[in-house]
Amino acid sequence: MTTLTAPPARRGAGALRAAGVFVERSLRQNLRDGEALLMAVLLPVLLMLVFTYVFGGAIDPTGAYLSYVVPGIILTCAGFGASGVAVSVNRDVTTGAINRFRTMPIAGATVLVGHVVASLLRNLVATGLVIGVGVALGFRPDATPLEWVGAVGVVGLYILAITALFAFIGLVAGSPESANGYGFLLLFLPYASSAFVPVETMPSWLRGFSEHQPITPVIETIRGLLTGTEIGTAGPLALVWCVGVVLVAGLLVALTFPRRLRR
Repeated sequence: MTTLTAPPARRGAGALRAAGVFVERSLRQNLRDGEALLMAVLLPVLLMLVFTYVFGGAIDPTGAYLSYVVPGIILTCAGFGASGVAVSVNRDVTTGAINRFRTMPIAGATVLVGHVVASLLRNLVATGLVIGVGVALGFRPDATPLEWVGAVGVVGLYILAITALFAFIGLVAGSPESANGYGFLLLFLPYASSAFVPVETMPSWLRGFSEHQPITPVIETIRGLLTGTEIGTAGPLALVWCVGVVLVAGLLVALTFPRRLRR
């Protein structure tokens, strides 16, 4: 059962303090959800094993496929990890938790900030797990310290973007079940990108979409930073896409949040 209360904030608590309280609340809820924690650990491991040992030999018999697929698995797992935000936000809305928090001397929107920041932290840990499993299987990134910082920054920005989208979905959905269903559509985007196979191998009708959707430049940027492949224009495009999604999702949340609470 979802806990509807948060640790008490001081009277007139500022936005940063209130946001910190709700980040802690969201992290505690994640720790209490054993199934979600188990999935967060098992999903990256299973995906890495499946794509390395089941599909990898057919795609690239030389064994180099592992270095190619790790960035794709990072973003795929980040998407699955962030999708839970839609359900958590919708549960807070439909159970009246957010309305209860609004009676406190804090900014009501800080509960959403708590969900988003907790998702960012949780998925960065999952990213470390993916890379660790990849290294155990033979992945050998040759990134410099600065390139590592850049790769983590791009991953974090992507997580922030997709989490903001899931937060908006959680606000507009009618129930936690529908929020989960709507968000599931976003999880298919990595499969129609360069995450698992080069876009050049795709049919022409799919290739155009794969080349111009946001996931592909993000993956190519991370792949280039970690393994030294050519980045080209993928880096600027990845930043434009991620920042653009964050801004649009933030605007949609800002417009929807007050209306949703009046229902």
